[in-house]
Amino acid sequence: METNDEIILDELEDNELVLQMHDDLYDGMKDEIIEGVNILLGRNWTPYDVLTKALVEGMRIVGIDFRDGILFVPEVLLAANSMKAGMQILKPLLIETGAPRLGKMVIGTVKGDIHDIGKNLVSMMMEGAGFEVIDLGINNPVENYLEALDKEKPDILGMSALLTTTMPYMKVVIDTLVTQGVRDNYIILVGGAPLNEEFSKSIGADAYCRDAAVAVETASNLMTLRHNQLSA
Repeated sequence: METNDEIILDELEDNELVLQMHDDLYDGMKDEIIEGVNILLGRNWTPYDVLTKALVEGMRIVGIDFRDGILFVPEVLLAANSMKAGMQILKPLLIETGAPRLGKMVIGTVKGDIHDIGKNLVSMMMEGAGFEVIDLGINNPVENYLEALDKEKPDILGMSALLTTTMPYMKVVIDTLVTQGVRDNYIILVGGAPLNEEFSKSIGADAYCRDAAVAVETASNLMTLRHNQLSA
């Protein structure tokens, strides 16, 4: 079964290497992803092409299989960590070249809640899809969100809760944004095991995302809609 050991990445043609990187990402093979990214850069690929064709496309496949129940959280976390390793090489180069990003997101678990696996997964998958993500961590009072929104000027605010007792705090944050007259400046996505679509609507969020794959899909669709409205 040691077939991977026989594959010498540097000897593969560009298109074969990209397909192999999709497989390696799927299998959570961090070292191979780092090697593949460096090989493509060494072949004069632009950082943006490496990101979109090798990493983002690979994570898109992971996301689909996660959504369809073929992959589970531990495997997706391994894939996302491999993606992150590749991103660490590309990030400074992308900033240097001014490569386009899909959008910017501030995300955090709400006050009173210290669960972060789902949120971390969303952060990594969003980064993998080409979003810039500012992760506020856990147990965030409304002030943390307001400060980050003011400082970072994101397109999207993401809030997570895993307890039924902390879910209502999402409404506190949204109501505060409404009071300040800035609610419509942001796409607001909410997620977490006890939430549902109905709850999301009742608190005034834009969408409920049941998992990380759905979060990426929803964020991308809403950003496209927003761009179209702005350019109309």
